[in-house]
Amino acid sequence: MRNPLSDKVTAIKPSGIRKFFDLVSEMPDAISLGVGEPDFETPWRIREEGIYTLEKGKTFYTSNAGLKELKDEIGKYLKRKIKVKYKSEEILVTVGGSEGIDLAFRAMLDQGDEVLIPQPSFVSYLPCVSLAGGTPVVIDLQEKNDFKLTKEELEAAITPKTKMLVMPYPNNPTGAIMTREELEPIAELVKEHDLYVLSDEIYSELTYGQEHTSIASLPEMKERTLIINGFSKSYAMTGWRLGYICGPGNIVEQMLKIHQFAIMCAPTNSQYAAIEALKHCDKDVKEMRTAYNQRRRFLMHSFEKMGLQCFEPFGAFYVFPSIQEFNMTSEEFATRLLEEEKVAVIPGTAFGECGEGFLRVSYAYSIDSLKIAMERLACFISRLREEERA
Repeated sequence: MRNPLSDKVTAIKPSGIRKFFDLVSEMPDAISLGVGEPDFETPWRIREEGIYTLEKGKTFYTSNAGLKELKDEIGKYLKRKIKVKYKSEEILVTVGGSEGIDLAFRAMLDQGDEVLIPQPSFVSYLPCVSLAGGTPVVIDLQEKNDFKLTKEELEAAITPKTKMLVMPYPNNPTGAIMTREELEPIAELVKEHDLYVLSDEIYSELTYGQEHTSIASLPEMKERTLIINGFSKSYAMTGWRLGYICGPGNIVEQMLKIHQFAIMCAPTNSQYAAIEALKHCDKDVKEMRTAYNQRRRFLMHSFEKMGLQCFEPFGAFYVFPSIQEFNMTSEEFATRLLEEEKVAVIPGTAFGECGEGFLRVSYAYSIDSLKIAMERLACFISRLREEERA
């Protein structure tokens, strides 16, 4: 019998996040700090709008690109938040931000086109590039730079085959952000080498101490940038599966063709609920952001008390502590922590090989759960240090 599977697909490694998610699901008394999912319920008025649309029978297909009213509200939101104007035809409503990532690569890449992917970063970029026929080129980010992409690192990675750059900020898993001043030299190189940018801004509402800056807002960058965003993180709407991608109309038009044939349209009641979110839920987002910031500061203080090195992140809801002092791999550390203390975190290598020696710890959990987890982590680290001294 012939092999029924695609070589391209079988060559892709499974997600390192799911492995630990599956393990912890078999431990009822374990505490998971592994999944990047808000522990808040979707704000009530968003849920209420979703219920109302079901009661009114608004359960039919929308237009492929999404409800016009929703796209209009997305345009208003982006003008308000990042000072960039988008027309309706420059916006495509997707099934989560992840579909937008996939669509962008499939619409833009020909065989062998290179895509620069700074890592550590979200697990989907590299396999989506490969599935689209492109060639992923990893840029290893460094802790000494707070895991921010530098001009020198970018310039060294560019070749004549380079077509796109992924900008994953605020960053998952490190929590790093990039300021306008740090983005400016990156934008200049992008323009100099005639590149396009996929800017994943799904955590744009979750920054602490300063406002998010989109690279699309820099001079002459809107026409070179595709913005990925959505409702999962900022509005606690993970299960509603709704996102959007914005960019030049000629690119969005081609992405729409793929979306038409593969998806049809995003969930209708989710779209109506998202209109309510954009119109009336800024206060809810602010309250969740304040709570995340309290948790962020609690974790940083806890790491300091236990002598665990960790640069201070200012975005998303992750910290990325170093465990290099313990002379074990991230996988070994995370496995032992789960087995011995029943606390689940994600090895840094799940987000790229340069994540070796680090862990992703999510603080999208209650402060009570975080306190218990930090007590267990402190016990584990103390035991490891005693083992080294013995």
